[in-house]
Amino acid sequence: MTRLRIAFMGSPDFAVPALDGLCSAGHDIVAVYAQPPRPAGRGQKSRPCPVHADAASRGMAVRTPTSFKDPDVQAAFAELHLDAAVVVAYGLILPAPALSAPRLGCINIHASLLPRWRGAAPIQRAILAGDEQTGISIMRMDEGLDTGPLLASHAVSIGANTTASGLHDTLAALGADMIGPALADLDAGRGVEMPQPAHGETYAPKLTRDEGRIDWTTSAEAIERQVRALNPWPGVWFNHHGERIKVLALADWSLDGPVDTVPGTVIDDVFTVACGRGVVRPRLVQRAGKAAQDATAFLRGYVLEPGERLD
Repeated sequence: MTRLRIAFMGSPDFAVPALDGLCSAGHDIVAVYAQPPRPAGRGQKSRPCPVHADAASRGMAVRTPTSFKDPDVQAAFAELHLDAAVVVAYGLILPAPALSAPRLGCINIHASLLPRWRGAAPIQRAILAGDEQTGISIMRMDEGLDTGPLLASHAVSIGANTTASGLHDTLAALGADMIGPALADLDAGRGVEMPQPAHGETYAPKLTRDEGRIDWTTSAEAIERQVRALNPWPGVWFNHHGERIKVLALADWSLDGPVDTVPGTVIDDVFTVACGRGVVRPRLVQRAGKAAQDATAFLRGYVLEPGERLD
């Protein structure tokens, strides 16, 4: 294996396995770029992102520019004389001078089968949409939003019980496994770049907190996907008597159910709730400031009578 001179550019947990894999493979990681530390937690103390923390634990120098538009930042990047930059959910736009600076270019690990789900939240959007599969795409970056040519891809099934957190971990590990061979092929001149298909593109915008609010007028199927896709963040929730209650998992759901019941109505004493079509029954819930509880324990300490409406 040729030892490549690499800059790693990433920020969240999803990127950490790729950094660890490149280090274990013996590549020369000459710089790590990550988002700047931000206030977090109850004390709002400045906290480094997961990639920053992982790199620092290895004794690596971490660069945290707020933008790559700065000519000095671009010059410092070019002066690294890189073979390649590996980019995984970094969070900053790389302009043309940065993209062309490494000998082999900037190579991105993206958590979807491009061109489906370009953008910031491909894992969650795939589950929300009811996709049957997703995967990892290894792509040479260009100036578009996830539009560059593909170097490799690998599909992963999305099952009936697939959650965003589980899929996140599966794809993070897969991306880490795929990046090494892709770099080796590029360096050896045997890498084949395939333009992305001209049709089938979709976009995965950032998640917002409001997307976690349950709309009981939608179908039970849509709510079930919402629960699997949006936990742990932004979380799925409803209001009852002014209190926000999170739904962390469902015990059951069905598209069959009462057709003349107002959506959001609790229809029995085991927490079955009518939807626009069908019913759902929460299994794991959490009140504000309290630990998660199974629905049985929750109902022992919280009055929720059949016939009540959930906002």
